[in-house]
Amino acid sequence: MIDQLVQLDTDLFLYLNNLGTTTWDGFWMFYTTKFNWIPFYAVLAFLMYKRLNTKMFILTLLVIALMITFTDQITNLFKKVLVMRLRPCHNEDIQGLFRLVKEYCGGRYGYFSGHASNSMAIAVFTSFMLRAKYKYLPYLMIIWAMAMGYSRIYIGVHYPLDVISGMLFGALSGFLFYRLDRYLQFRFRLS
Repeated sequence: MIDQLVQLDTDLFLYLNNLGTTTWDGFWMFYTTKFNWIPFYAVLAFLMYKRLNTKMFILTLLVIALMITFTDQITNLFKKVLVMRLRPCHNEDIQGLFRLVKEYCGGRYGYFSGHASNSMAIAVFTSFMLRAKYKYLPYLMIIWAMAMGYSRIYIGVHYPLDVISGMLFGALSGFLFYRLDRYLQFRFRLS
């Protein structure tokens, strides 16, 4: 059963990855680079700041930093200790069958995707945080996070199951940390 799932995952990876063309490589490389999204994160932070007072905003930023640290560390635990599934670029069985858009593809192991996990956690957290004021923002955020996950397949560094697992973990993390933020906001308002 596991072997069949891994083979389906590999086949889907090869199909999706090979849909790419050199015309789109630059776009997806730009999209997948975390540094390029700093202005986007700044806009989200500004929208949260407008919604909260300074003290509560700083508390929320601390919760977000904790959330990203948590998703990153759990991702690393799965990659390097628990699962240790080779990234496509380190899998000799499929070398030459897919497009690797960038020269360095990351560490040896790739299950599950940190990019997918972190971006979905941010998407879910900010969606819950800002949905009352910006009703279409959750749709934009989920599409943004899904495209981030796809970018990892496109450039050749993650299998679809790596991305889907990362998104599911990120969504759960985003919701739980949103709940933590609401709890802390309530507790600090009373004190």
